[in-house]
Amino acid sequence: MELEVTHLCKSYRKKEALKDVNFKLEQGVYGLLGENGAGKSTLMRILTTVDFPTSGSVLYGGKNIIEINENYRNLVGYMPQDYSVYPSFTATDFLNYMGTLKGIPADKLKVKIPEVLEFVNLSDVANKKVRTFSGGMKRRIGIAQAILNDPEILILDEPTAGLDPKERIRFSNILSNMAKEKIILLSTHIVSDIEAIANQLIVIRKGEITENGNIEQLVEGAAGKVWEATVGQDMVNTISGERAVIHIKQAGKDVQIRFVGDQLPNIECRSVIPTLEDYYIFVNEKQKGVK
Repeated sequence: MELEVTHLCKSYRKKEALKDVNFKLEQGVYGLLGENGAGKSTLMRILTTVDFPTSGSVLYGGKNIIEINENYRNLVGYMPQDYSVYPSFTATDFLNYMGTLKGIPADKLKVKIPEVLEFVNLSDVANKKVRTFSGGMKRRIGIAQAILNDPEILILDEPTAGLDPKERIRFSNILSNMAKEKIILLSTHIVSDIEAIANQLIVIRKGEITENGNIEQLVEGAAGKVWEATVGQDMVNTISGERAVIHIKQAGKDVQIRFVGDQLPNIECRSVIPTLEDYYIFVNEKQKGVK
């Protein structure tokens, strides 16, 4: 099972949304990181055949997904970023409707719908109208419809938006359980979610893939470039003006500050183990030519 993206380009009039994008996906969870407008949603729409490339191709099993057409779509589960549900439907009605659109036989849906509701922990509200659901519950029903056809490829765009910490942990566990037999591509602005779920990372910037590889190995690239210091309030602006600051925390009269880049002279700093968030900020600053 392999999804291969080769020389993928997408243009909207004068704007290049994707520029010569190349990568391969195999079984496992991949995190997709990028700033707003970097091309993440465009890429996901092409991978799900909701949109089509200007040039280049996406191959599954060595065959172009456009040529595979409906047979490919049957293998894909997709939850877009702007996902909405029909408020007057019950959870069961909604999944039945989505399953019918996916071409799943009625007898199979009778078995599958309770299974996916149990999987996303919504069995107890199976017959309640979706308009009564919280934001997190609606995201979970979105995940349920995405996995209703037992897809081999699962594409999720900002799936953790609106989830509380407990729901995000449950969501992480759901994806981890599915990762053994599926290709899962997850886009989110919550870097800690990718760190918890994924083992591979793809970073996209201005339509181009800038980083692609094993998360642990990539993060090691920021070793020796992440610092913490306890300074007076008067030094915060100075440091922020010279380095990319990860976070600032008040510590009595002083401030604890974490930043990436080269060590600052004349400031007592301690090197710390980088996280994925540190690494992501570090590579973005490096691409901008910041020290």
